[in-house]
Amino acid sequence: MQTETVYIPTLENVRKAAATLNGVAAVTPLTHSLRYSKNLEANILLKREDLQVVRSYKIRGAYNKMSSLTSAERKKGIVCASAGNHSQGVAYSCKELQIKGTIYMPSPTPKQKIEQVKMFGEDYIDIVLVGDTFDDANKAALAECNRLGKTFVHPFDDEKVIEGQATVGLEILEQTKKTIDYVFVAVGGGGLASGLSSVFNVLSPQTKIIGIEPQGAPSMKTSLDNKKNTELKEIDKFVDGAAVQRVGDKTFAICSQLLDEMITIPEGKVCQEILDLYNKDAIVVEPAGALTLAALDFYKDKLKGKNVVCVVSGSNNDITRTAEIKERALLYANLKHYFIIRFPQRAGALKEFVAEILGPSDDITHFQYTKKNAKENAPAVVGIELKDETDLEPLIDRMKSRNFFGEYLNNKPDLFQYLV
Repeated sequence: MQTETVYIPTLENVRKAAATLNGVAAVTPLTHSLRYSKNLEANILLKREDLQVVRSYKIRGAYNKMSSLTSAERKKGIVCASAGNHSQGVAYSCKELQIKGTIYMPSPTPKQKIEQVKMFGEDYIDIVLVGDTFDDANKAALAECNRLGKTFVHPFDDEKVIEGQATVGLEILEQTKKTIDYVFVAVGGGGLASGLSSVFNVLSPQTKIIGIEPQGAPSMKTSLDNKKNTELKEIDKFVDGAAVQRVGDKTFAICSQLLDEMITIPEGKVCQEILDLYNKDAIVVEPAGALTLAALDFYKDKLKGKNVVCVVSGSNNDITRTAEIKERALLYANLKHYFIIRFPQRAGALKEFVAEILGPSDDITHFQYTKKNAKENAPAVVGIELKDETDLEPLIDRMKSRNFFGEYLNNKPDLFQYLV
């Protein structure tokens, strides 16, 4: 039985991509992190792709792909579908290369993202809002390509895109003389991971490449476990820069050969990392940009004394998400808890709950009360933030002893999403 040859970017083509990107994509710094290095007793280096002109590495693949088009293809124009970093990379490339582009985005795309794409593309792009989901926008984009003979610029499953993303790996190896023991790289569709790992496979084969996905969207890990590219039926889209239902066929084939390990990280842990990076390091990252750093704690026993690179993939975060980020971080740390509390229908019940049931450092952060005149007890959905996770059991014990306890909602996801 003849096996299919897997496309893997050659070093020659990656170097050509680097030359193409010269003066367009920034050579982002590889910086030493004092905090992470001290905590992990290792040399932790951050590849700061969040400092790109479009605030993510996506400019590399988009520009390299579009630069490879023939004059006839450029004249017809390009199409892409994206509500995230890829659309910004494509828009910037359209303006730089003076190629007309149409960018399809789902109708619910936040205005802030639409304005960013317009800013980068100016008069060289048109934005079409269509459908409710990325899949809807993607289908419309492909239909336009087929109808008008335009070029579709894929966010990850394209050889020229992969070669462009691979230049991240080339830069890392040029920026340090030390032997790199580990590289942690976020995986969405797999373009960055497959490109970077192909460079290290040739120039630093001893380096272990660790792919990181959000726990709610384990498309590459599932595919690798199944030994075939597998589409997930449902995903948690919170880590939007790394949440896809199906990775690329080309990227899957490369990653299945070159990744040393593929792991998933809980979204709550990612959120805590976002907050820590902002509060302790003054670094703003998007959820996907925090993935690699959130993974370090899970490897701490292996990293002592090692040289480690984490690719910080992007910083296109929306400030309106801050409340949700904090909420997810507290839930992950077991410091935020939701209950259905059954308040007796008598004067002083709420005062009793606050004064005698809550601990001295417990804080009510959510309270939704529904009074039923015909019942002895009226339910309220109450969110309580604790200072220490060990305070939970004594709190529940006090609720039960006074007959206030109704339901604990954190471990009932269906009820939790409906009520909170």
